[in-house]
Amino acid sequence: MAKYIPSPRDWVREQVELYESSGGTKGTTLRDTGLPVIIVTHTGNKTGAIRKTPLMRVKDGDGYVLVGSQGGAPKDPVWVHNLRANPNIELRDETVVRPMKVREVTDKAERERLWKLAVAAYPPYAEYQAKTKRVIPVFIARP
Repeated sequence: MAKYIPSPRDWVREQVELYESSGGTKGTTLRDTGLPVIIVTHTGNKTGAIRKTPLMRVKDGDGYVLVGSQGGAPKDPVWVHNLRANPNIELRDETVVRPMKVREVTDKAERERLWKLAVAAYPPYAEYQAKTKRVIPVFIARP
């Protein structure tokens, strides 16, 4: 069994702990925004350790859109590299936890459609894309 390594960021670690320790009844929104988040459990591509990342909840039918924005930083978040290396994840949406498989969306039309869903769910994504030169990665997670 792989070891769980919590995030070095205090707010991320605390949110994951609250979300999971409450069984998905607390810590389910992004800080003070009231906007819903999910927890993505994935495998570190270098360490092989279990990692847990809260991401904005963006639904697409029975799937979830995962956006690697990192606030518009110049580099992709580490979890993006993890998903590229190992697409098998566990996704927690409040009290529901299930295994899923992700794939990076490279088709232009599909990415555009999913990006619009993401921006509708969390409008700052548009600002994040405007402030970085990289194309923010978009993944779709499906059961």
